[in-house]
Amino acid sequence: MSELIDELLADASERMTKSVEATRQEFSTVRTGRATPHLLDRVEVDYYGAKTPLKQLASISAPEARMLTITPYDKSSIRTIEKSIMESDLGLTPSNDGAVIRLTIPELTEERRRELVKVVRGIAEEGRVAIRNIRRDVMHELRELKQEGEVGSDEEHRAETELQKLTDGRIAEIDSFLAGKEEEILEV
Repeated sequence: MSELIDELLADASERMTKSVEATRQEFSTVRTGRATPHLLDRVEVDYYGAKTPLKQLASISAPEARMLTITPYDKSSIRTIEKSIMESDLGLTPSNDGAVIRLTIPELTEERRRELVKVVRGIAEEGRVAIRNIRRDVMHELRELKQEGEVGSDEEHRAETELQKLTDGRIAEIDSFLAGKEEEILEV
């Protein structure tokens, strides 16, 4: 295959890998009944008028399997941090002793587990769509190369086959992450 096609496929592979990684990161923000500091990755605090990620304003740790502690670097921000946690979609109620905020992770109900599985499936579908969009863009570029006469029909067809294998592999990765996350959520 030509150098142009190799570059296109390498770029597609890199972009797809980033999409898979982004999807995996999203999965880690979904609550599974176990305390993990990643649960708070999506929480943003209105800190002096600027939306700031919580992890930049405090240290977050999981001293027990079902508890998170948040120690703000600036003690005066405790109230705003608590408010942001309450307003998030986590469904957790913070309590503080003036210096440390504690979040107790309650046991997940069967109904909540089913809801979380739906959330995780939605995240996986977004990842698959991102990968398919990358495939579509590269297919478009391959057709343009063929129309400009820079590559032949056979080369284009081989590149499309290679691109499809790449796409199928990345989607399979997302599906395996999804299966693992569903199992983790449904585990009682």
